[in-house]
Amino acid sequence: MQLKLTKPLAFFDLETTGVNVASDRIIEICIIKVMPDGTKEKLEQRVNPEIPIPAASSMVHGIYDHDVANMPTFKKIGKTIANFIGNSDLAGYNSNKFDIPILVEEFLRAEIDFDIENRKTIDVQNIFHLMEQRTLKAAYKFYCNKEIINAHSAEADVSATYEVLMAQLEKYKDAEFEDKNGVKSKPVQNDVKMLHDFTNINRNVDLAGRIIYNDKGIEVFNFGKHAGKAVSEVLKNEPSYYAWMINGDFPLYTKKVLTALKLRDFNK
Repeated sequence: MQLKLTKPLAFFDLETTGVNVASDRIIEICIIKVMPDGTKEKLEQRVNPEIPIPAASSMVHGIYDHDVANMPTFKKIGKTIANFIGNSDLAGYNSNKFDIPILVEEFLRAEIDFDIENRKTIDVQNIFHLMEQRTLKAAYKFYCNKEIINAHSAEADVSATYEVLMAQLEKYKDAEFEDKNGVKSKPVQNDVKMLHDFTNINRNVDLAGRIIYNDKGIEVFNFGKHAGKAVSEVLKNEPSYYAWMINGDFPLYTKKVLTALKLRDFNK
């Protein structure tokens, strides 16, 4: 099948220093531009972000500071990238939420006029999520081949949830899963600890995910200007940040966890 295009469609993906659109930087960009006649053109370039790459990010994409130290900055290659994209529409995976916003931020920093308003954007992840819905009703139909009667009543939903888990245990008992580091396992087993470890994807310290454990088991902030930084270091170097959070619009449990971490470090 060939895409029906009236103008080029540029599929692109970014590797970045982190996930904060406002403050993180691109360290690698790859664009495959599909032309209306079906031919393709590719641009791939690593970028010096001019800021350190956090270790947690490097663990994900395998790109470290020394890999991009001699690469051009985005400001130097921004016009080349903009010219390559040209008048193309844009496509990616989770691109509407992340890749497009951070690309536009980089263009703005480089003072390059990149028109986003007159482009069509296709987010392949959204097609996946919309067509393969992740609701309890959809899961019950998929795993149990039944319809929920009285959906959204607490009793019907909790009963369906129990049945879905039982069906998942049966379906995936021999299924192999490979994590982002290439480690393979069979995690969906009739074992509460294994299910707990598998389903707690974000390794939250507080329930809201404002503080998480990094790959070394250290509590780090997961938002704002200190995203990826150790809580202990931030509170040590910027004591006012604690007061800002305690007096801010954060969940009470987040404040409780933050206070406990502050007291723990104070008593060391």
